Amino acid sequence: MLVAPHGGRLVDRQFEGLEAEELIGGLRGCRSLTLNARERNDLEMIGNGAMSPMEGFMCSPDYHSVVDLMHLASGPLWSLPVVLSAKDGDPEVSPGEKVALVDTSGDIWGDMVVEEVFHADLDMEAEKTLGTQDPAHPGVAYLRSLSGHYIGGPVRSVRRRRTESFPNYRLDPKETRVLFRARGWNSVVAFQTRNPIHRAHEYIQKCAMEIVDGLLLHPLVGETQEGDIPAEVRMRCYEEILKDYYPSTRVAMSVFPAAMRYAGPREAVFHALLRKNYGCSHFIVGRDHAGVGSYYGTYDAQMIFDSFDPDQLGIVPLKFEHAFYCRKCDGMATSKTCAHDSEHHVFLAGKKVRAMLREGVMPPPEFTRPEIARILMEAAAQPAGNSNAGTGEGEGR
Repeated sequence: MLVAPHGGRLVDRQFEGLEAEELIGGLRGCRSLTLNARERNDLEMIGNGAMSPMEGFMCSPDYHSVVDLMHLASGPLWSLPVVLSAKDGDPEVSPGEKVALVDTSGDIWGDMVVEEVFHADLDMEAEKTLGTQDPAHPGVAYLRSLSGHYIGGPVRSVRRRRTESFPNYRLDPKETRVLFRARGWNSVVAFQTRNPIHRAHEYIQKCAMEIVDGLLLHPLVGETQEGDIPAEVRMRCYEEILKDYYPSTRVAMSVFPAAMRYAGPREAVFHALLRKNYGCSHFIVGRDHAGVGSYYGTYDAQMIFDSFDPDQLGIVPLKFEHAFYCRKCDGMATSKTCAHDSEHHVFLAGKKVRAMLREGVMPPPEFTRPEIARILMEAAAQPAGNSNAGTGEGEGR
């Protein structure tokens, strides 16, 4: 039997087809609030149940409880705020009012019944959730772009399939659960990534596959920071490696439409809880999961899971050491399994790999499969958009 959704019930506040058209039609005369890119990602994931048990953007009781205690006000574990910020140019709204939720082009993506408008101390939010107030941190920079006023209340979302990226890989939690049951999987391990797959990723995924029924390869395709690898390039890499190096009956791939917060340990917990809603029983936590720069310790994102009762968490974190290719072992290993000095280890930092790709130098096969290296080299050669193509340094990043 698959793991239960977080909070015990899978939320479904998403409309599509004729129902979506009716919802949009009923909002034509309503005032509207504008969603930024992260908020649009969040609206989608609230509506489709990925953020169960949440049914809307947070009001102040949930917000303060999550920031201070990492729990929703009603009790369930929750590690990061999910909020809607008031924008310049938006109307002032009052509790009880129904508003349309629109993107910057004015297209309707859902609605909200306003419950509360409240002020937030964004510096305090940054310090407690990100561990820093340094404006160079992308999460802090995001918070400092906000007004400091949040609007909370239950939402409904509209699914616009014709505009979705990667439509063949876009499965909602109810759909992944159907897929897992159809394949007879009771235990499923999720792998979160925002980077192209390389040999260290492959190694820890296959180690995890030894103890579960199936693997959900779940690349994040929501908003990321400049310099991260474009989702289109990453998806090509995943498709290529799945052709020849994984058993097709034991792997599923679906995109994860969340935005990156770069919140390190707290985001690792956030990622785990959301994968629980997709039906996953286990979650891989690698080196510097959801990290950025040097803001977090190498294994902080693993240690935070020790703070929680396993029953509250409801998903098993699989903690992996930094993996590398050892020439003496003639295979992939970690410090737990390799007895040799680092001079025998093949590991390339992301900066080094990006430089190699820009210069047309193929990364060694001990680091990444040649098929993947060729895709990255082609992307690096593109004149616009993909000039930062390379690979990240952390398995969980």
